[in-house]
Amino acid sequence: MASTSTTPYTQWESLEDHQLTADHVHQILESIPDDLWIVTACLDRVLDDLPVQQALLNFGISRTEAVIERCKDVLALASQGQIDDIPSQLTHDTLLTHFRAIDTDADLCYLRSILLQRLDRLNTYVLAEKEFASEQWEQGDDDMEEWEDDPWADGTTPSPSTIRPQHASKRPVSLSDFLLNDLVRSACEFASSQSFGALRVIFQKHASALRPYRFTVLESIPEYISPSLYRDLLPSFNTLTNAESFLSDDGWRKEQDVSEWTETQSAIRLSASLRHTTLECRGSPSSTPIVPPLTPEELSAWYKRRVTDVIMSTGMIDVALEFIQHGASQGIPELDELGEELSLLSRLVYDAPQRMGIPDDWTLSRWYEMDPSTVVQAYLSHSTPDSLPQDISRLVLPYLFIMESRAERAGTPDPGLSSRLLYEHILSLPLEKAAAIFEASKPTLPAAQRLIRDDEDVVRVALACLYGSPSLDQWSTMSRIFECLPAWDSADGDEAEDAVDTTIASLSAFLMPTTGHPHCKPSELLLFFKPLTRASLSRALDILDVHLESGEILSRWSVPAPLCWFLQSNENVGEQRAWANRMAWRAGGVEDRLDTKEDWEWLLEDMLKLTETSESGLKEAFGLLSQAEVIGIFFGGLLSTGKFTIAKALLKDPHSKLSQIADNIEDLCLATYRELYDNASSGNYKFGDMKLAYDCLDVPPPSDRLQREKEFIEATSRICSFNVTSRQGIPISPIEIRLTKDRLSLVSQVLSSNIDAYKHTEVILDLCYKLGFRGDAAAEVKALSMLADAALQAEDVLRAYENSARMIDIVSQLRSSAAPGSDATIADATEVCWIACFQLGRQPEFDDLAKRSFLLGHALEFCPPEKLHDILTAWRSLHKEDIAAREERLVHERSSTRATAPSKGYDDSIPTVASSLRARLHEFNMSTPPLLSTPDATAIASRTFRSVAANFPFSVGHHGRSHDPDTDDSNSSRRGEGDNVSSQATRALSKGIGWLIGADDL
Repeated sequence: MASTSTTPYTQWESLEDHQLTADHVHQILESIPDDLWIVTACLDRVLDDLPVQQALLNFGISRTEAVIERCKDVLALASQGQIDDIPSQLTHDTLLTHFRAIDTDADLCYLRSILLQRLDRLNTYVLAEKEFASEQWEQGDDDMEEWEDDPWADGTTPSPSTIRPQHASKRPVSLSDFLLNDLVRSACEFASSQSFGALRVIFQKHASALRPYRFTVLESIPEYISPSLYRDLLPSFNTLTNAESFLSDDGWRKEQDVSEWTETQSAIRLSASLRHTTLECRGSPSSTPIVPPLTPEELSAWYKRRVTDVIMSTGMIDVALEFIQHGASQGIPELDELGEELSLLSRLVYDAPQRMGIPDDWTLSRWYEMDPSTVVQAYLSHSTPDSLPQDISRLVLPYLFIMESRAERAGTPDPGLSSRLLYEHILSLPLEKAAAIFEASKPTLPAAQRLIRDDEDVVRVALACLYGSPSLDQWSTMSRIFECLPAWDSADGDEAEDAVDTTIASLSAFLMPTTGHPHCKPSELLLFFKPLTRASLSRALDILDVHLESGEILSRWSVPAPLCWFLQSNENVGEQRAWANRMAWRAGGVEDRLDTKEDWEWLLEDMLKLTETSESGLKEAFGLLSQAEVIGIFFGGLLSTGKFTIAKALLKDPHSKLSQIADNIEDLCLATYRELYDNASSGNYKFGDMKLAYDCLDVPPPSDRLQREKEFIEATSRICSFNVTSRQGIPISPIEIRLTKDRLSLVSQVLSSNIDAYKHTEVILDLCYKLGFRGDAAAEVKALSMLADAALQAEDVLRAYENSARMIDIVSQLRSSAAPGSDATIADATEVCWIACFQLGRQPEFDDLAKRSFLLGHALEFCPPEKLHDILTAWRSLHKEDIAAREERLVHERSSTRATAPSKGYDDSIPTVASSLRARLHEFNMSTPPLLSTPDATAIASRTFRSVAANFPFSVGHHGRSHDPDTDDSNSSRRGEGDNVSSQATRALSKGIGWLIGADDL
């Protein structure tokens, strides 16, 4: 108990809010006579304790009853006792006069209106708390059900008393805040916390206050919340009034208190009292837009905007769809089409198969940007072959039906839209998925279960799908599709065959790839099959059956062709021949397992099968090729693999089909040999492709032609062994050897690239023979000439002489036993021979004068008449050397007093050669040398020798040892002053050839 000296005022002010109880309100305030102080004290205290706050409000209101009675008495007096019918202006003026007279009554009236509003809110809060607690209890039950198997639980179930405070602490708004804050703000708090039961109570009890701000409150609800939880709070449309409808106003008081009248509030504001300005609610909604009742179009726009916000912020299409469905159910116009779109979009988001791990970001704007084909693709983009038929039935077909309905509503009906879009999608699918659709469209299924119900359309789409596929390894899948197609018996066979043949001819031309159109799409192929009748389609299926069988055979040997190839090659023999070659030569990449004769016979059997005609009269893949041609192609392919043992075994087999091409076996072997030869990287015929080429020539029976080719391979190998190069540092290749036009030049390259090659005369001659010149005397003479020239360049004059002598023998035999028609050969060999003899015989480094005379003598014998002067000049020089040598020997013999002996370097052949020369001169009418008596004899001789030197097929030069003219003057008259052949001829001829007249004196 307080002390007796404490007054009620100080006692009230000394109590804290948390100490105040309902008993304190009555015990302390009842003893205070000042009504204004008491009402103000009740208004100043705002507590979260519901009983105490309720006691404060009720007590404060009770102390304002007297002022209400005085106001009523004043109004009754002014209106002569009729308060209900008093005019508003009179009420206002009467109360204003009264409040100016007694200002405390104005304050009390105003404070009473505040207390009444707080009491209404307190009562609303009580109901709202019950709704909030109920929702929390339901949520708590859900949580306990969810966690009833919680492994961390201690096994005890919490009692309601332990749960209730937890939920109570979750109140979005406390009692004190609810009483002091603006009502719109509190309603938004309940909306954002999803306390829809409490929000519903607030709207019912304070509808008039919240109605202008209803959309502000609704937009505070999180977008992801399902509208089914607060559908009664959403705006609706009254079709009778053609305006927005509202919730009924179920306020706490049916009639307004006198203090709440508009006239009373106006009079209070005009009175001298200003105390009421400090008692305004916190969070005034002055900044919140006031929304009047909306028209149907405005309501529709709000729903659409709300849907856009929901999808943009959350992506929850189902929530957006619920909004639109609710709005449409409330009669709001222009929402049906949007609801339809959202329904289709929700199927795509929630019902269609989705990509694992990476969800697609679908928005309404993205949906509107998609055309129907893209939508169908999106529905089925992640479908598997097993789920595809069901996905089409539950997702695509309803969508296509809606598209047709829209087109019809728009006045542009398109009955084929559904089938067209479905067919386009099927044609874009991989074969595995397409097969699943065709299996769901079999003619044996009930019509209601089939995805494609028209049998003819099934065939058309299947043909376009198969012939438009580039697949090379899905023949089993293609066969599955073929087995799903209907089988018809057609009576119009000829007409159908003509129609199909025409179509296939057109398709063959259309499918031929070009730079501008490299590949034909299945959708384009469908255009070709659309005009075909059932009979024509039946014929087309027969053709497809043949093509599938051929395709499986080609695939078996790993040379698969796309199905469209069979149409392209239908009348193209070149294309069929090319594919047959591919099949045989590569054996489809499976040649490693073709190790036996039986394996190759199997390949030949399949190749021949592709040349046959089917039971329906249709040609197989190689139908334009004869069996003999295919057998030849097969044998060439067998040879290309290098399995010559198997090839020989097949040739020896009397029952082998190779007997049909017995006359062509050698040509086929030669063709394969050339292919292997040309592809060889090395000329060595002991390994690699060159060995295969060599062994290939042993497959057919021996012949001269085969032997020549084998010798050519041996020659190639020998040339490569000499390291002959075609360019600087690059060895010559076999293909370059074959393409050499003058093969004797290869002998020259061997001699020029190897210093000692000239020493192996028989090896070089054998090389010449194997290069294809066996029995060719002219070629042999040319080869010997090359050997002689190479020996001369190496200063090996003895070997050069031996080769020259061998040439002389060959030419002499040719001339003595000339056969008819061999004049050209003899002339060719003779020309090479005399030039070689002249070249060696004029060499001053060749010390053996007898052999030189022998060579020059035969040069004079074999040369043409116009070349005699050049050779005679060399002969004269040689004669002088011989005379000088004889004189030297005679001097030596006399000084040594020895008996006379035969001259060294001179034998009995010289007189014989001289007599032969004399006979040649008489033969050519040259007994006298008038030519040499002219002043220009030297020039004429020089020109003559230059002309003969220009005709040499190889290099002609002087390779003797060099001499110093200063130290060897004694030999200058004998050897000449230079190495140039023309210079020697000029000096010799300048002295004339008169010595020939006295040749008998030698």
